[in-house]
Amino acid sequence: MKNTSVEIVKKLKEAGFEAYYAGGCVRDLILNLEPEDYDIATSALPEQIEDLFDKTYPIGKSFGVILIEENGHHFEIATFRSDSGYSDGRRPDAVMFTHAEEDAQRRDFTINGIFYDPVKKEFMDFVEGKKDLKRGLLRFIGNPDERIKEDFLRILRAVRFKNRFDLEYEKETERALKLHSSLVTQVSAERIREELTKILRHPSRAEAIEDLKEFGILEKILPEVTEMEHTPQPSDYHSEGNVFIHTKLVTQNVPLESSDELLWAAFLHDIGKPATMKYCNDLIKFHDHQTVGAEIARKILNRFKFSNSAKNKIVWMVESHHVFDQFKDMRLVKKFKYFDNPEFTNLCELHRADISGTIPEDFAGRKLALEEVDLILDNFKYARSEKLLPSQRSELLSGKEIIEVLGIEPGPLISEIKEALHEEQVEDRVKTKEEAVEFVKGKFGKS
Repeated sequence: MKNTSVEIVKKLKEAGFEAYYAGGCVRDLILNLEPEDYDIATSALPEQIEDLFDKTYPIGKSFGVILIEENGHHFEIATFRSDSGYSDGRRPDAVMFTHAEEDAQRRDFTINGIFYDPVKKEFMDFVEGKKDLKRGLLRFIGNPDERIKEDFLRILRAVRFKNRFDLEYEKETERALKLHSSLVTQVSAERIREELTKILRHPSRAEAIEDLKEFGILEKILPEVTEMEHTPQPSDYHSEGNVFIHTKLVTQNVPLESSDELLWAAFLHDIGKPATMKYCNDLIKFHDHQTVGAEIARKILNRFKFSNSAKNKIVWMVESHHVFDQFKDMRLVKKFKYFDNPEFTNLCELHRADISGTIPEDFAGRKLALEEVDLILDNFKYARSEKLLPSQRSELLSGKEIIEVLGIEPGPLISEIKEALHEEQVEDRVKTKEEAVEFVKGKFGKS
């Protein structure tokens, strides 16, 4: 991709235009990080870009952005521009094509406002972005109040960039973020979700969550999470203090390569504790907090417009995260039902993070609990490899056959009979079709 991007810049230059890398890829190159993509800024107008390249897509042509395809890779090429007015707090009301220096001034943070010529290997820095990177500062370009009002999502992006690159907020930038934190409520649910997911995906997630809370941003977008700060934990199990601190620790302990669903499940796993906390003989109890938490989590996920698939996975993990308390004594058929869920290994990772997300005095107990997770996973792998799970076993009797055997009408009873028959199969008490017929007649037939 990088070699192709250099060739694109060369092609634009040979046609008589200015062209540079722009934005995050330049920042990443300075920090010796591998850019995810290479965005290019140029003096060429959108129509001129379209004439110069074979495969082009006008994804943002009205804003001067053309997507091109070269050697199987996609690149955004943007004409230098200045913006006028942001009445919706997201997109400019008008765009005027201009030169590189003015284009840099309309960008968000100085660290994202540096240009780089990969042909001459020269930087063009009109906003002192390189200096801010060296000093470890996150600073809005120009007036921070205006930058935020141009795009309210920059409130969340500021928190993410500061923590992702281990920076400090420049004084005026921090002031503006605190002052305008309430504007984040005007950002679309989808954009907030995407930004929060990026925050959760990075090793700095716990620090970023703390910043969101300190700036008053978290209470605007996730008041259910800030409630956890006012919910104490029982000190005999959780000396870390309150549920919010525990949640940050659990989220921090989830592996970096985890799915988005697991990251969100960790973040929301104890969301039901504030609503269920009660004192019983001076002891803190959270009766059925996982069930209540699953309901609250679903409401949050609906609010952020998660897909049905993602919602179901996250809610199942939130609802099931305490199942390991009784897993050892659970009937085999019930264990197999959990094993059969595609998210079971993620549930184990959540449980592992939950154990590690405490500050106990009993480290031997924690070690034992983590070993139990490994043992459960070994049992899961064995059951799957031996094809013992319900989904791996062929159905001995179909619904139609059950109706014929018992001479009954279709209805909810069929599902109940299938469930009971599956259980007999798992326990190896019924192995053949003939035995299945005998079982169904004996248990559900008319006496």
